[in-house]
Amino acid sequence: MTTTTQPTRWQAQHAATPGARLRWHLPVWVALGTLAAVGLFWLRDGGLNALGGGPGAWVTSIGRFTGLVAADLLLIQVIMLARIPWIERQYGQDLLARWHRLVGFSSFALLVSHIAAVTLGYAAIERSPLLREAWRLVTAYPGMLLATAGTALLVMVTVTSVKRARAKLRYESWHLLHLYAYLGIGLSLPHEFWTGADFARPAAQAFWWTLYVIAAGSTLLYRIGLPLWRSARHDIRVEAVVVEIPGINSVYLRGRHLDRLSAHAGQFFVWRFRGRRGWTRANPFSLSAAPRPDLLRITVKDLGDGTGAVAGLLPGTRVLFEGPYGRFTGDVRRCARITLIACGIGITPIRALLEAEHYRPGEATLIYRARRIEDFAFLREIESIAGTRGVNVIFLPGSRGPRDSWLPEGHPDRLASLTAMVPDLTRSDVYVCGPERWMESVVATLYDAKVPDNQIHVERFGW
Repeated sequence: MTTTTQPTRWQAQHAATPGARLRWHLPVWVALGTLAAVGLFWLRDGGLNALGGGPGAWVTSIGRFTGLVAADLLLIQVIMLARIPWIERQYGQDLLARWHRLVGFSSFALLVSHIAAVTLGYAAIERSPLLREAWRLVTAYPGMLLATAGTALLVMVTVTSVKRARAKLRYESWHLLHLYAYLGIGLSLPHEFWTGADFARPAAQAFWWTLYVIAAGSTLLYRIGLPLWRSARHDIRVEAVVVEIPGINSVYLRGRHLDRLSAHAGQFFVWRFRGRRGWTRANPFSLSAAPRPDLLRITVKDLGDGTGAVAGLLPGTRVLFEGPYGRFTGDVRRCARITLIACGIGITPIRALLEAEHYRPGEATLIYRARRIEDFAFLREIESIAGTRGVNVIFLPGSRGPRDSWLPEGHPDRLASLTAMVPDLTRSDVYVCGPERWMESVVATLYDAKVPDNQIHVERFGW
């Protein structure tokens, strides 16, 4: 990796400093600390001693432990996606969303284990049939009916989060269903404090109430309060809608003091456009041009539902927004050279980076993949930037090649083709954006080319 003549913004602020490493790991250590605290509460209340009892006692004790860890992980995943600014800037929504999914499925598995183990344990202790004991637990213990309803909601959220199920849902429908997770967590709260022995002691109550307040407060503040305040302060409205190519439209958005948002090229916002049907449902769209103090631009592909309605937006339409989000920016650059690889609507943040980033003539390469010549958006803008700033632009039209290839037909060797297009690839930051499977193929080729992992930057549109 070469040394840049001028340090990038990321290098100047964060590179190799102990403070930066501490900030990176601090949230992870805090999360692990809460899990350790949960384990200590379980041990203090006889969790380990119960393992030496009869089958009913040790199965119940395991059920208590899995329930405690499941509750802790549920709250951790809420905090993960509460969009707390400093955590979001540290990790980015892409990485946080992947962690959220992993923690979410883990907490759900532990929740199911908790229900099964506690029911089996109590049935063994009471010497009663399993179904009868399950009915007694739900109907006789305080808060259990609410907890059962909450569990049903969490089951629905988890099932619809499975990849195959998500593929059959509209983004708007999936997003709405996902919000029921908050209600599910809330409904489980009473039974924890009313019937849970591990919640009875003052120290445990202080711990759990603190965690619940942080999770709820962060969500209310950063998912609702801050976006409403910013939307009122900056008063963003639609200025114009411009057709880039058939099916892809750019929306120009004008507002007040937009520079105070500290938005960077490559980031995205979550948008709601007032005055149209279904405006309360939000959609994430990336900036497709470098942000200006009074103007932002997003570009949207018509995929139906909310995206299709964008073409009909009228000038003056009021806009509510959340953001900016994401680390797909120049802040993560390590090198003077930059390679931008885009496919389809993935050109959106790539186009903004091409305009905004610092590089000298010959230090930037854009590789743009589409099925047909007519499917390339921003052609004139790209050619203008390339001519002015000395960008090497490579268009890759054509039908898809082999199933695992990101290149069109005629490029049988992915590695040889890529290194021929960008000979100094290992000395370049590489930004990749497009369909998920296509990006996986690109990243695999980058690894084959020995590009360091910290020089590969990916923006996923998957949800």
